[in-house]
Amino acid sequence: MAVPKFKTSKARTRRRQSINMKLTAPAVVKCGSCENQILLHRACSKCGFYRGKQVILPESKV
Repeated sequence: MAVPKFKTSKARTRRRQSINMKLTAPAVVKCGSCENQILLHRACSKCGFYRGKQVILPESKV
């Protein structure tokens, strides 16, 4: 069984770990009815449509 000869430094360890900690931007698409930018698989907060159907009343009309 392989055993490390020297202790791995904090800088080397953190450099290796930081590669996997990158944040990704959320996927954003345009709403089909009002062209508002919304997250994927979410109802539009501006018009209340999801997949071509009215599913919620928008806050501006309440």
